[in-house]
Amino acid sequence: MDAQVLDKLFDVIASRKGGDANSSYTAKLFSKGTEKITQKVGEEAVETVIAALAKENKDVVAESADLLYHLLVLWADKGVAPAEIWEELARREGVSGIDEKNSRPKE
Repeated sequence: MDAQVLDKLFDVIASRKGGDANSSYTAKLFSKGTEKITQKVGEEAVETVIAALAKENKDVVAESADLLYHLLVLWADKGVAPAEIWEELARREGVSGIDEKNSRPKE
């Protein structure tokens, strides 16, 4: 198993957009809109943090999988392809995190 599993999962998730909300949890999330999807991403992020603080690796694994799933749903909802994320990560490779952050436009 490798990172390609995320690309495959994204394809399945994207195929559920506009699907039957009564037979697919993913379609149900899409039907509830971006606000609900972002809420779920936030909830899963917090649950991942709590699992990490509890120091149970099996829980960190499970919560991280939930977080990644919901993040992929958000990407599909917003029309962001995983390749865009991979390209951004590749662009940052070898660049100091401090330098990368400083290169961003100031708000």
